[in-house]
Amino acid sequence: MNLDGAFAMPLAALAAVLVDHLLGEARRWHPLVGFGRLAVLIEGRLNRRHLLGGMLAWLLALGPWVALAAWLGPQAPFAVDVVLLYFSLGARSLTEHAAAIAGPLREGRLDEARQRVGWIVSRDTSALDATGVATAGVESVLENGNDAIFGALFWFALLGGPGALLFRLANTLDAMWGYRNERYNLFGRPAARLDDALNWLPARLTALSYALLGQTRQALACWLTQAPLWDSPNAGPVMAAGAGSLGVRLGGVAIYHGQPEIRPSLGAGLPPAADDIGHAITLIQRSLWLWLATLLTIGFLHA
Repeated sequence: MNLDGAFAMPLAALAAVLVDHLLGEARRWHPLVGFGRLAVLIEGRLNRRHLLGGMLAWLLALGPWVALAAWLGPQAPFAVDVVLLYFSLGARSLTEHAAAIAGPLREGRLDEARQRVGWIVSRDTSALDATGVATAGVESVLENGNDAIFGALFWFALLGGPGALLFRLANTLDAMWGYRNERYNLFGRPAARLDDALNWLPARLTALSYALLGQTRQALACWLTQAPLWDSPNAGPVMAAGAGSLGVRLGGVAIYHGQPEIRPSLGAGLPPAADDIGHAITLIQRSLWLWLATLLTIGFLHA
């Protein structure tokens, strides 16, 4: 019975989560910042507004780093896995961003709360009222729980550190290129579709985690009935289950690029307030420990 082999992956995951909790994201020289600059350079050279250029750019931006991670892995498996997963996680950063929105909102400093929530959402936040800020904050926290934590953990469990890196870099390219406008509609489509594919199962496991740790029956009902109405195939289940679990109602009108967009309602109950942003973070933290406990249990059963 090889306990070391069976528990190496869950222990590396636990270590990376603890490092992220203690240190948070690197304030200087974060690898994703450098990757973002590289992505801008590649897009500037290859964006001829067609699918082939977008696919080639995706491979050039992401492929060499994942290949390097796969080559480094056997040299020091545990250490490489911990470092790669740590750089792929954003749990503490998400908590800090959420607190920076909820605090000013709770204290009536609406302008500051609008500015803070504008840092983590793509919509126009300049005219949001307190309810609009809280809604945008809860939506972003729930969705980023999958993008910044659980998606990386899922691919780490399957493929180790290179899997976590693959997910995080693909998610970053989608955030940079996955827009439906003239510049990115064709070029960015491969990045968007590949991110959807990598996110499909993690998003549903995230939604299930949210449902299990809150108002379960309501969360499952919201997921089944409301998620199919949402544009994003992965954000829909995550936010519908999360909103139902928390007992708040999300969605409604949002301003994107100067144009109002009427989005379907998600969840049940009243619109969120400042305290519900903290409740969303608590739901994510509990889900994270559920995932870690599950990985350790799988390691034990495998051993």
